[in-house]
Amino acid sequence: MKTLWGDYYINMKAKKIMKVDQAKGKKPLFVQLILENIWSLYDAVLKKDKEKIDKIVTSLGLKIGAREARHSDPKVQINAICSQWLPISHAVLAMVCQKLPSPLDITAERVEKLMCTGSQMFDSLPPETQALKAAFMKCGSEDTAPVIIFVSKMFAVDAKALPQNKPRPLTQEEIAQRRERARQRHTEKLAAAQAQVPLEPSQDGNALETSPEGGEPRGDEQQVENMTPKPVPQEENNQESFIAFARVFSGIAQRGKKIFVLGPKYSPVEFLKQVPLGFSAPPDDLPPVPHMAYCTLENLYLLMGRELEELEEVPPGNVLGIGGLQDFVLKSATLCSLPSCPPFIPLNFEATPIVRVAIEPKHPSEMPQLVKGMKLLNQADPCVQILIQETGEHVLVTAGEVHLQRCLDDLKERFAKIHISVSEPIIPFRETITKPPKVDMVNEEIGKQQKVAVIHQTKEDQSKIPEGIQVDSNGLITITTPNKLAMLSVRAMPLPEEVTQILEENSDLIRSMEQLTSSLNEGKNTQMIHQKTQEKILEFKGKLEQHLTGRKWRNTVDQIWSFGPRKCGPNILVNKSEDFQNSVWPGPAGKASKEASRYRDLGNSIVSGFQLATLSGPMCEEPVMGVCFVLEKWDLSKFEEQETSDKQNQEQSDLVKGGQGEVKTCSSRDENQEQQDDCCEPFEKRTTQKGESSLTDCYGPFSGQLIATMKEACRFALQMKPQRLMAAMYTCDIMATGDVLGRVYAVLSKREGRVLQEEMKEGTDMFIIKAVLPVAESFGFADEIRKRTSGLASPQLVFSHWEIIPSDPFWVPTTEEEYLHFGEKADSENQARKYMNAVRKRKGLYVEEKIVEHAEKQRTLSKNK
Repeated sequence: MKTLWGDYYINMKAKKIMKVDQAKGKKPLFVQLILENIWSLYDAVLKKDKEKIDKIVTSLGLKIGAREARHSDPKVQINAICSQWLPISHAVLAMVCQKLPSPLDITAERVEKLMCTGSQMFDSLPPETQALKAAFMKCGSEDTAPVIIFVSKMFAVDAKALPQNKPRPLTQEEIAQRRERARQRHTEKLAAAQAQVPLEPSQDGNALETSPEGGEPRGDEQQVENMTPKPVPQEENNQESFIAFARVFSGIAQRGKKIFVLGPKYSPVEFLKQVPLGFSAPPDDLPPVPHMAYCTLENLYLLMGRELEELEEVPPGNVLGIGGLQDFVLKSATLCSLPSCPPFIPLNFEATPIVRVAIEPKHPSEMPQLVKGMKLLNQADPCVQILIQETGEHVLVTAGEVHLQRCLDDLKERFAKIHISVSEPIIPFRETITKPPKVDMVNEEIGKQQKVAVIHQTKEDQSKIPEGIQVDSNGLITITTPNKLAMLSVRAMPLPEEVTQILEENSDLIRSMEQLTSSLNEGKNTQMIHQKTQEKILEFKGKLEQHLTGRKWRNTVDQIWSFGPRKCGPNILVNKSEDFQNSVWPGPAGKASKEASRYRDLGNSIVSGFQLATLSGPMCEEPVMGVCFVLEKWDLSKFEEQETSDKQNQEQSDLVKGGQGEVKTCSSRDENQEQQDDCCEPFEKRTTQKGESSLTDCYGPFSGQLIATMKEACRFALQMKPQRLMAAMYTCDIMATGDVLGRVYAVLSKREGRVLQEEMKEGTDMFIIKAVLPVAESFGFADEIRKRTSGLASPQLVFSHWEIIPSDPFWVPTTEEEYLHFGEKADSENQARKYMNAVRKRKGLYVEEKIVEHAEKQRTLSKNK
């Protein structure tokens, strides 16, 4: 079998398999032994060589029916021979039995990996949870073994296809009863006809009619229909029913068994905190725990191709379908008889949802049906995301163009069954900054003589910045809060690509670090950091230190305050202010000092401003990626002075209120309001909350001012650096013949694609081309490449990464060479500007563009002037 594939040849004289083709023109072993036999069968059938066909059939020992043998269509004959000679069902089943590992062969490492979600380690799980590992590996079917079932996905089935809704065959007793009833009705009808009595409906309410052939009445047919079991009453005729695709890992799944449904975010630690004494209480009396439900296994099905067969119980190691879980499971879940079981990690799909569209019904009255249909689609497809944006739009996020079309068809035909309007695809972008360029747009080095123009341009840019904001020559932004009590100095720096990639890969670890830090800040020391988790955090920190080297990155990793956006994104906030020290790292490095606890609320406002700034950048309100924001200085001296004066005034006002209480209570608000204001003005203004500024009423709370000021500082710091757009990129694998390679390259270059690799597949004339293509240019790409190559090239697109678009969206010519090459207008198409303006138009932002282009004087038909 090892020599069947590859460059191996058979030497018939020596009766040996040789590595080298000694006789020139010899065919490889696989071609000679397997493919040639199949080709000879096809050749004989297509040429209608009856003698050869009979010889093949008799030598293989097949029995072909006379109808198939005489059929004029060669496809029918080939299908009849191959279905007996090489049946695909037998081949697949044999391969599964031989190659698929037994459930008993599962390794301990795989069990631990399945039971640990995110950055959680197996040793950090509670002892009750770790005890389930033995049952998991044993795969036992005893009554005492805990039942563990993993639901990997939910799939939709027409309710009519369920076994309990199909009409069952009648038994002999039921047929005899119905025959007897039909005879009685027939005799009643004859008697009524002889007595010339008008025809009356029978007791069943079915009008009796004679059949056209004069035999038994049609009332019998209606009675048969009444006796056959009807489907469960549904809201609609073709309602979809959901079945969970699951596998039993331990215990026996029995119909009617009560079981816990654990969602992907369920934590057994939270349950054990609420029920520390074990599970002696009945399950119905257990306290409510998030992401946990208790239900009954209603229907168990054997998945037989299209058909479903009902089962009473399923032993461990088997795959099955479970009905009745659509109200408890969204996409994946873990079913277990013990609530101490952790949820298994959901399946990882290679396709990442990246393309989104906004959907609305054509008739507004059908909005409830659309919402219900989108919920069903979300449950049925594991690669789909359903969002409701702040604008109220219902957004569908899919993996690509083909997947989007499939989802829209399912929504229209199966789930919502209404006419819908779909927006243009919404392509996501990211915003970032880069280092200043050393060469201009015509690849000339920017020397001293050209820097004058560049400095002049930066001065023009700085003139757009509002008053009250100071800008350093190195891009340091200094900004004060509206009440002038606090001052922030922020700088933006581009992160190396490796660091951005590390931050994206470790988003789960960053999220768990954030939870640990927040729990420590709140004083909850119960959640101890496990040793292996701490090792992971140290490893992550070491990777960052390894790539953030140099003078400008000194001590940066220890001073990281937060990640963003959403506290787990690929941007970092670094705090270099000496007045207030805080760190994102849990443990000794991140212990809070007295000053930290004092200013924690104000620090949270700074972090919130950073999160808002990274969530929507200044170019086109898209998320920021790969940027380090450095808080150089944080001056709160005026705020502290104001706070102390507020406290003194508060104490004085309390004393005055105590001494003049009678006077204040006697004065009437309606008549003596002006007099009271004149007497108590210096004190009444100070009756704000403790710690708030006296100018709170004018500018709002001080924490809110800090959030807005930090957000503006980050946005202006980004604008001081060379800004770039980042586009989502597909990896594109194309198989094509050598004749159409030129056309494939033409389509790729037209759509801003870039070829990475091209290699020839051994033994064929096919080329495998690997390229990258922007998601924004991918719509209609597959159809165009098939049309241009007459179907000889087929692309496959998978989301890969984010890539910086090299062109500057705000570029204008500055150097002499650029003026000579591009002219003063430089109106050639800028790819980044085109994308940016398209996003700004979609979001309703301001776009700088000419309304009238190439205008000419109007000429009338009557007078040519």
